[in-house]
Amino acid sequence: MVKCSSITTTTTSIQLAPTLPVYSPPTTGLISYLPRKAVPYAELMRLDKPTGTYYLFFPCLFSTLLAATMAVPIAAPTTVISTTALFLTGALVMRGAGCTINDLWDRNLDPHVARTRLRPIARRAVTPQQAIVFLGGQLTTGLGVLLSLPWECFWYATPSLLLVTLYPLAKRVTYYPQFVLGLTFSWGAILGFPALGINLLENHVALTAAACLYGSNVAWTVLYDMIYAHMDIKDDIKAGIKSIALKHDKETKMVLSGLAVVQLGLLSATGVVAGLGPVFFAGSCGGAAVTLGTMIWRVKLKDVKNCWWWFVNGAWFTGGAIAVGLAGEYIIHLLGWYGEGHDEMNKLDIV
Repeated sequence: MVKCSSITTTTTSIQLAPTLPVYSPPTTGLISYLPRKAVPYAELMRLDKPTGTYYLFFPCLFSTLLAATMAVPIAAPTTVISTTALFLTGALVMRGAGCTINDLWDRNLDPHVARTRLRPIARRAVTPQQAIVFLGGQLTTGLGVLLSLPWECFWYATPSLLLVTLYPLAKRVTYYPQFVLGLTFSWGAILGFPALGINLLENHVALTAAACLYGSNVAWTVLYDMIYAHMDIKDDIKAGIKSIALKHDKETKMVLSGLAVVQLGLLSATGVVAGLGPVFFAGSCGGAAVTLGTMIWRVKLKDVKNCWWWFVNGAWFTGGAIAVGLAGEYIIHLLGWYGEGHDEMNKLDIV
């Protein structure tokens, strides 16, 4: 009887043991149409998960629209559109390069985290050597995009490569790697100015506005990535990976609220310094306040799917609101609807 009972217990425990998902090639989406050998590389650069590209692109879009408004004379719509298109291409390529670097750093950690264990390097679909060669191609392409912009952008953009390389290492030494990610992903908040011919080293008003916009985006990045980090909090503990979500698990919403206040404060300061009008403050600042407040209030931090939903859609809610406000401000300045006195005063401040 004892032996039968033991066998029954063992069989039951085996049946109840959780089974890990097995990789299966994508059957829907863009990369499902790619050749089979190209799929792991598309997954390596997260072509199937473009949210990170959008988050990297938005600071570039913000600074382009802001710089277009501050330029003397005001930037032409064709210039704004072409510059924005180059930044979007660059964001796609460089975000992919950042993901490749991240997966190379984390190749021994990713297999131990449920969400990352099937990434190409972790599942050995791409070797580290192949990933390095692919990274070289990504960086070369990114350089080509960068050289398509005014040459001053090269000198402003180059320091960001150091941050791209250091972010994966930060997860091993500090509970605040999201801050390093913020410094990295927000770099585009500076690049719109040299892209539209504004010399930040000579134009102190533009430099101050760019600094405020950059700081605002850093706070935003830490905010949304803290929500993202909650998806991996259990696996991060097991794998020894550090994050702000682990450090402040019990007071996350308080920290998120504080970050939102910093973001909104610096965004408002950007508008004050740049001499922007009510469209910016109502659209960008007001829209960001509503969307951030709603997200922080409604996000369920213990629900992985809910965190992912807010991470994905938060890019469009908050980023979209800020972009619409800045675009509206640019259009009004372009059409001269604020009046000549307002525009002339701003030009004197900028010069």
